[in-house]
Amino acid sequence: MVKLLKVKLFISLLLLLLGTSFLNADTQTRFENSNFTLSDTQEHYNYNRSRLRVDYQQENYFATLIGDVLNYYGIDSPLIAVADTPLAIKSRQKEYENGSLYAKVHRLYGGYEDEDNRIVLGLQNITMGVGRLWNPTNIFNPRYTYALEPDETLPVLALSYTRHLSSTSDISLIASQKNDLTYKYALRYKSFTEYGDIAFNTILSEQTTMLGYELESNLADTGIEVRSEGAYVNAKIKQISSSEERELYQAILGADYGFVNGLNLTLEALYSSNAFNQREILLNSDSEIFSNLSDSQLYVGGVLSYPLNIFLNLSVSYIESFITHKSHFVSPNVTYTLNDFNSFSLGALIQDGDAKNILYFNYTLSF
Repeated sequence: MVKLLKVKLFISLLLLLLGTSFLNADTQTRFENSNFTLSDTQEHYNYNRSRLRVDYQQENYFATLIGDVLNYYGIDSPLIAVADTPLAIKSRQKEYENGSLYAKVHRLYGGYEDEDNRIVLGLQNITMGVGRLWNPTNIFNPRYTYALEPDETLPVLALSYTRHLSSTSDISLIASQKNDLTYKYALRYKSFTEYGDIAFNTILSEQTTMLGYELESNLADTGIEVRSEGAYVNAKIKQISSSEERELYQAILGADYGFVNGLNLTLEALYSSNAFNQREILLNSDSEIFSNLSDSQLYVGGVLSYPLNIFLNLSVSYIESFITHKSHFVSPNVTYTLNDFNSFSLGALIQDGDAKNILYFNYTLSF
């Protein structure tokens, strides 16, 4: 009963905050439909996401709602990631012949912002880290580099507060509630110096302790942007009949450079002090540090993109793993942007091992 009251209190506070922002608010609405046709060696299927986004703004108050309707056709029992929140944000899955349909809340938050403060309550994205391919310091909304849509992160039910201490430094406090009604807390300090940006992060929960850093700077006058982030993690790892505490150190080093002809190059390396076997990774698929459980100690990756013209863009991502487990991942992509409302993409996800190689075609309509 006490746990239920905590959830109801969290929801009531969110509704109160949203209600405040709705009064005489300016409203912006955006609709987007992304349709993927996918093919691998065994099956062909279709994935469609219809997304509605509504943003409200009234003076210093704001609120955002993002809702999705998702449809899978031609595939039985698709694997669907579940957000670690105490709220039921996904509807019951409706099965029909050769397909399934469901709706979910992707984001729902409200807040207040002025020159010195920003406070946000609700289902939101917590941003940490400077990595383009990996973010070892972010155990709130980690991105999955090998996914069809790496930036489609799951929401976190959280209260976040940022205080702008000065024009060159911020401090952030975060409290999030998980599915088991326990809490995860974070403290982040970021400073903007003449030599670059630096941040220190601390995350605490019943299962995990994380201490991390972030560095980002321009390499003199070369036009090269360099960055690094690292994390010390102490977490409980499930075994078949028990659990044990493990220490893990992870760090990335990366650089970006844009050539005068429009070619953009991103390079990044990830080092991990530990490598985990497939059994451990599967047993801990619901762990807070699942994205940190790598099966190799060293990864090196890069992204190369080039706009042929204002309509056509080419890109390719490549990742190679070394030391413990050697494998590679390649993802080429061609995107044609017809106008502000329509775009088409053709791409592939190609990797070693038991994972399926996927060829996909995507059409996105937005207005």
